Amino acid sequence: MALKSKPFEITVTGSYSLLLLPLEIIQPFLDQNIKRVKVKASFEDKAYEFHGAFQKRNGSYYMMFGKRYQKEIGVFPNDYFQLQFFEDDSKYGVEMPEELEAVFMSDNEAFQIFESFTPGKQRGIIYGVLSYKASQTRIDKSLVLCENLKQGIKENKYLLRP
Repeated sequence: MALKSKPFEITVTGSYSLLLLPLEIIQPFLDQNIKRVKVKASFEDKAYEFHGAFQKRNGSYYMMFGKRYQKEIGVFPNDYFQLQFFEDDSKYGVEMPEELEAVFMSDNEAFQIFESFTPGKQRGIIYGVLSYKASQTRIDKSLVLCENLKQGIKENKYLLRP
C-alpha cells in the first residue's frame, strides 16, 4: 500500500511561500528515502493537488507553496489550512500532459532522447509544456520540442521555441 500522511494544519512561513514541515509527519517518507510527494492542500471548501518535494535547509524541512497554489484554494498569509502527503507513484514526479504523451507516442526518437535526461530535466520539460493552458498550444509546443530534441537542442530555454 502506498504511503500517506494524516491530514495536518499548516500555514505559509515568511514571504517566500515556504511551508515549514513537521518532522513527525514527513519522517515515514524520509525513512523510505521518498522526497517527492503528491500533495493535497485544502482550505474551507476548496482543495488542490500538486507534486512537491521536501527540501532540507538549516536542519529543517520545507516545501514550496507558491502564490498560484495559494490562490487556487483561497489562502492568505497567516491562514491555517490542511495538507496531506501521498507517495508519488508517477513516473516523472509530475503528471505527463496527455498532449505531450501522444506526441511522444508518435515520435519514438524524440521520446528516447527525453528518456535519456535526468529526472529533474524531464520534470522541467513537462512543466514547460504544462505552463500552456490551451490543449492545442500544448500539442504545438510538444511538436516543436520533439523537433528540437532531434536537432540536438538540450537547453530548456530553447526546447519549446520554434
